[in-house]
Amino acid sequence: MIIGNQAESALMSCRLYLNQPLHTGELITLPANLAHYLRQVMRHEIGDEIILFNGLGCEFHATIKAMSKQEISCQLTAFDNTSREMSCRIHVVQAACRSEKIETVLQKGTELGAASFHITRSERSSLKLDAKKLEARLERWRKIIVEAAEQSGRTTVPELTWHTRLADIDCRGLGLALHPHTAASWQQSLPAIQQSNEITLAIGPEGGWSDVDMSTLISRGFSSIVFGPRILRTETAAPALLAAIQAIRDN
Repeated sequence: MIIGNQAESALMSCRLYLNQPLHTGELITLPANLAHYLRQVMRHEIGDEIILFNGLGCEFHATIKAMSKQEISCQLTAFDNTSREMSCRIHVVQAACRSEKIETVLQKGTELGAASFHITRSERSSLKLDAKKLEARLERWRKIIVEAAEQSGRTTVPELTWHTRLADIDCRGLGLALHPHTAASWQQSLPAIQQSNEITLAIGPEGGWSDVDMSTLISRGFSSIVFGPRILRTETAAPALLAAIQAIRDN
């Protein structure tokens, strides 16, 4: 597939997320962590061009104007009203499980276009964190999401929310709960998937959703589906469904 020069350049350039307003023509000073990354890791120099985005669905081309050991200043030279988002918003409800599995879901899910992630306790959840550890873990998870958005060319950054109760989960749009012990194939949901503006996918922990969990999800508006003849690991399910929906919707 041939990609236009501008799109190719944007995807190949160093892309950084800044959580602040951005305006063409302004001179901005990058936070210390991003300055260190550009200088020490990417070995950028004055005059080099980078891409900045703030998660609002667009990009800014920027040129490095000044560098020191402490900071880097960039001038925003052009605005690019581009979007690489999916045609529908897909929200992932992931039952709390081992942290490394959640990290895989967040990274791959961001690359594949998820709009938000909702990590929730469930009957069979194995992850237990006190308030201090939870805050540190959420900070790490958000960093993983941002880095995946930077790398994959996303122009928005998925939201991340922690829920202590499955009953607090909102079903936005079409709600599909993956459950291997159901007669409803995901193929039966294809017409609804093709037409929905929002889809919420609910993925259970290592041991799957319990009967109580499924009753809760159904009461919140979800329908149970099975995705193929094999049982997927908890960290595989959301990326697999996202890829399948993307193939249906965006091709």
